[in-house]
Amino acid sequence: MQEIIQTVAIAALPVILAITLHEAAHGYAARYFGDPTAWQEGRITANPLKHIDPVGTILVPIIILALSWSSGAGGILFGWAKPVPVNFGRLRHPKQDMLWVAAAGPAANLAMLLFWAMLMKLTVTLPIHFFSVAMARMAEIGILVNLALMVLNLFPLPPLDGGRIAVSLLPPKAAWRFAKLEPFGFPILLLLLFTGILSKLLMPVMSAVMGMIYFIFQFSG
Repeated sequence: MQEIIQTVAIAALPVILAITLHEAAHGYAARYFGDPTAWQEGRITANPLKHIDPVGTILVPIIILALSWSSGAGGILFGWAKPVPVNFGRLRHPKQDMLWVAAAGPAANLAMLLFWAMLMKLTVTLPIHFFSVAMARMAEIGILVNLALMVLNLFPLPPLDGGRIAVSLLPPKAAWRFAKLEPFGFPILLLLLFTGILSKLLMPVMSAVMGMIYFIFQFSG
């Protein structure tokens, strides 16, 4: 139990940042391309209290992390924040700009992934000190959480970011038909998650990205 509590305490910062900054990035991009809705509602901020969903941001990730660490099994972290409001009709070029607004969230996760990887590199390079173990575990969780959220959100299924990117790239008629999947997207995602299909689809991509991180930062395998 003590190990689980320590893990949750160490994981709190990278998990909350990964989810909340992902949402804030959507709002910032939307404002940049002409829709100030998120800014008007105070959602373009790093303050996690503005983005936290008590269940999706805290309870679900903590349960998944605790179970995975206690069992020694890995898995795809699942969680969510309060969605940032975006009125795509207010964007200057709604169909084209949708791509950049959607991609902003995964891009934020990529930036945080690189940050945690740099922290990990510093941790294993610098002399060992009192905080070395905690910093290494926090960096490891930060890498895994942001990797999982980035790859998951790029999955081409509305309302995930990958689905909105696909809608932006598809020809108008095909995009309209594909966008009609959005009301069913979350149930489909849960079905894929709990049947293990989602993991089988995403793990090769996650492994490839992790391989690039290992190569860039020269981590030993």
